[in-house]
Amino acid sequence: MRKHPAADSKVATMKRELLRFNGAVERAPAIDAWMREYRGELGALAHHWFGVMRKCGDEVRELLHDGCPVVCLGDAPFGCVNVFTSYVNVGFFHGAALPDPARLLEGTGKFMRHVKLRPERPTNAAALTRLIEAAYSDIKARVENG
Repeated sequence: MRKHPAADSKVATMKRELLRFNGAVERAPAIDAWMREYRGELGALAHHWFGVMRKCGDEVRELLHDGCPVVCLGDAPFGCVNVFTSYVNVGFFHGAALPDPARLLEGTGKFMRHVKLRPERPTNAAALTRLIEAAYSDIKARVENG
């Protein structure tokens, strides 16, 4: 039995809705308070890499979501940081779609990926910076193209 050609085109045109967060602002005081809670090497790592995300573009907004700092393009999240007992996670909401030639990304989820940073291990700063820039470019394209 042959499938109707329109059946395939409907599937091909379906798009996944973007995750959106209400309440993102240019600079969230709650995030600055969160950063002050984490001192030492882990806090410094989280603060540094969140700062890199904050500087991606003029449209970057932020909020505290599920207890961790998140950066958004408008209201569409693209990155986050979180501090754990022995490492810092730099997370990417659409990380599964990002190019990662340095193979920094971890995770097996459908969308989310993260990079674990440990003070005792050197960070490939150039590769992580490229991932952050790619995540920002990716969310910008997703927002602009619907």
